[in-house]
Amino acid sequence: MILNNVKITGTDEAVNIRIQDDKIASVSPSVIEDAFDPFQLSFENSIIFPGLINSHDHLDFNLYPQLGNNTYSNYTEWGKHLHKNYKSEIAEVLKIPVMLRSEWGVFKNLLCGVTTVVNHGENSGLKDDLITIFEKCQCLHSVQFEKNWKIKLNNPFKLGLPVAIHVGEGNDWLSLNEIYQLTRWNLLQKKLVGIHAVAMSEDQAKRFEALVWCPQSNYFLLNKTAPVNLLKQHSNILFGTDSTLTSNWNIWEHLQTAKKTGLLSDSELYDSLNQNAANTWHLNSGQIAYGKDADMVIAKTKQGTTGFDSFFELGPEDLLMVIHKGNIRLFDESLLVQLSSMDIENFSKVYVNGACKYVQGDLPGLMEKIKEYHPKADFPVSSDKTILV
Repeated sequence: MILNNVKITGTDEAVNIRIQDDKIASVSPSVIEDAFDPFQLSFENSIIFPGLINSHDHLDFNLYPQLGNNTYSNYTEWGKHLHKNYKSEIAEVLKIPVMLRSEWGVFKNLLCGVTTVVNHGENSGLKDDLITIFEKCQCLHSVQFEKNWKIKLNNPFKLGLPVAIHVGEGNDWLSLNEIYQLTRWNLLQKKLVGIHAVAMSEDQAKRFEALVWCPQSNYFLLNKTAPVNLLKQHSNILFGTDSTLTSNWNIWEHLQTAKKTGLLSDSELYDSLNQNAANTWHLNSGQIAYGKDADMVIAKTKQGTTGFDSFFELGPEDLLMVIHKGNIRLFDESLLVQLSSMDIENFSKVYVNGACKYVQGDLPGLMEKIKEYHPKADFPVSSDKTILV
């Protein structure tokens, strides 16, 4: 596959890229021509960037609406309020088999240009057919909710795995103290990846390999987010969405929320989605460079935008193509002519914010199956088979 005339995000320099098998084979300022390559695509007013790495999501929790109507002191207070006041809403979603819920979680990410998602919780049992589902870590929920967390944390048979754990998700002494408990009981000195870290101090951040910033979720629950402008000096900052229980399905809205805070520079926020995450999770992606996995997204820029602004003003409707491991997983209807030789029999046609996309897999069929269990399930996409409620 050859991609001609795309600008690498943040540089505004047009390049041409060759993909061979599942890797980036070359990145060149010169047009690449190959009479034997069936896929030679040309673009205009388009940027390319590494497929987004969502470092925190619960794949099976993305059919819930946002639940909660208070500003909470911490996640335990929210959890108690949730189970007391939203029993029927929770029960409706739990009727849906967990595999179907997780499959939707994958599509939710793919539709936004995420090519790798770190799933927090039990192993999903899904294959990496559409995007990479990263589960090569030890997931602990939290100090408050994970039973026997001290024993699990110090399991010597999982010594080589990073530990991903919700920590400091609150604005009170309890949230601050649980961070001290966690680091004090990390007897085997495992690499910790803390999620949320709203209550975290700079000194505490030094004990973490990385921190996953989920600002939209934080503001919804706590009306406050992590002080990443300070924590970034001591730990790698990654980016996560969490699930629709506490945030919007669309990662681009999360990024726009994050940008408005001014806590990270544009380049720092951009790196949290690619290079920082790839380094933390030991992925061969996160860059548009020779030898890297061909996980890339091409998007149509909005008129008058340049540099990082052209990236942060995107939405799922602007994505022209999502490539994962060298395979096209999603493309915009405008590319149909250039992809005339491609077999699209296993792609389905959907509409996102009015834009027509072709996505690999039977997404309309999945939505129909989900509605058999939960007729009121709401989706941010529509198709010929599925009408939005």
